[in-house]
Amino acid sequence: MSNSTKYVFVTGGVTSSLGKGIISASLAKLLQARGYSVTIQKLDPYINIDPGTLNPYEHGECFVTDDGAETDLDLGHYERFLNVPTSQANNITTGRIYQSVIEKERKGEFLGKTVQVIPHITDEIKNRIQILGSKGTYDIVITEIGGTVGDIESLPYIEAVRQMLWEYENDCIVVHLTLVPYLAAAGELKTKPTQHSVKQLLELGVQPDILCCRTEHELDLTLRKKIAKFCNVSMNAVIESRDAESIYDVPLLMQEEELDKVVLEKLGLPSKSSPKLDTWKVFLERLKNPQDEVSIGLVGKYVELKDAYKSISESFIHAGVSNEVRVNVKWIHSERLTQNNIEEELQGLHGILVAPGFGSRGISGKIEAVKYARENNIPFFGICLGMQCAVIEFARNVLHLADAHTTEIAEDCPHPVISMMEEQKHISKLGGTMRLGAYKCQLKPNSNSFKAYNTDKISERHRHRFEFNNDYLESFENAGMISAGKNPETGLVEVVEIPSHRWFVGAQFHPEYKSTVANPHPLFVAFVNAAKDYKNNVK
Repeated sequence: MSNSTKYVFVTGGVTSSLGKGIISASLAKLLQARGYSVTIQKLDPYINIDPGTLNPYEHGECFVTDDGAETDLDLGHYERFLNVPTSQANNITTGRIYQSVIEKERKGEFLGKTVQVIPHITDEIKNRIQILGSKGTYDIVITEIGGTVGDIESLPYIEAVRQMLWEYENDCIVVHLTLVPYLAAAGELKTKPTQHSVKQLLELGVQPDILCCRTEHELDLTLRKKIAKFCNVSMNAVIESRDAESIYDVPLLMQEEELDKVVLEKLGLPSKSSPKLDTWKVFLERLKNPQDEVSIGLVGKYVELKDAYKSISESFIHAGVSNEVRVNVKWIHSERLTQNNIEEELQGLHGILVAPGFGSRGISGKIEAVKYARENNIPFFGICLGMQCAVIEFARNVLHLADAHTTEIAEDCPHPVISMMEEQKHISKLGGTMRLGAYKCQLKPNSNSFKAYNTDKISERHRHRFEFNNDYLESFENAGMISAGKNPETGLVEVVEIPSHRWFVGAQFHPEYKSTVANPHPLFVAFVNAAKDYKNNVK
């Protein structure tokens, strides 16, 4: 490994969901604001090759990169904070590591050696960790290790970190995120869980350099001294990570705690200038002081688990700030929507978004939501399956093709207005075989989409197997639903719109994957603006 790239490992103890991803993204943001080029990668200990085949209830949203990698939702946080695209190399799973090692063994690359966790698996992990650094593009690579210390499945990763700390002692440090719980009965914060989690790391041969302590209350000087003493870290390396009002507050809180400064000291890097976070502060100021508010219904079948639609809810935050409004998202379970309760469930909304997804569960409710938005002239945004539901609803209720459907659900329906893409028809494996990643789209001038982007050539990320059936395109356009965007190479319909409607857009792609703090997504900005306009101009 060249000395030009430094590595920061972020581990977690005591409990999952402490916010390693947000701490990693916040640290990266501060280092980036100091003039360093930074990227973040996530090591996931599960044996799936990627989260693409995982149920969102298991793992939340599956995030997709430009190069078509199906990845962990933390990569969404990395992109939203840093405004830098990630790639396949930014997410590594145990499944991918073992698959690679086994393929090498089958080819005979280990020359008859017994293949073992050490050195073969740990060497593969170290190689993957260093791919991003070896290109020389980044000064610092932050590597977040999923799960908690002590998990059986994360042991090879911790061992790989131990080896790298030994091999490149001046170029690697460990930031350990831990919990300092408040016991109401005792009326005090307890440091013992932190001590135990550091002890577990030490048993694995890793001494953390910095401790980030998640806490609900202030970590006073006495507690900091105690933690420093028992965990072998310097006082300034005990960082308080208090619960924040918003994840976007965390970089500023970490700056107050001087996390970035301590990291640079430990890595032997100059502080350069102090972080320039003016635009970030303006964003936060507008986030906390909106001029107005709108209510938008998010109709989906995973609404009990907000992480299943993480990028969508964050896109609403970015677009809300851009429009100086607070977007109040009403989470609406599509399985519970029927003709009988639709009005009661959707009344008072200023916009309706029908979310992406797969399978038949909840689809009739999504179609009812589209119908309600279309007939009541309420701003509507459909994403992926949401766009396909808009097509099915229009076919049934405007074109009077009562049996219109998608072949994903009704394989032999007489009117397959949504059908499987030609290149997908002979694929038998599910993992990583969809139409994934960035594709070009040509927008129609004067369409809502064109007005939002202010250009006719765009590139957006996809994740689907089914598409608009072009055999029906002429009938749709004659009846008032147009193709507002097409892939220039294949003619695939990417965007549908109803020009006579206030604002009705369905996108086959996933715009939410590209929305960031610095660049809110144009379609979300336009949709929220339409909702604001609807609220203030419809009596």
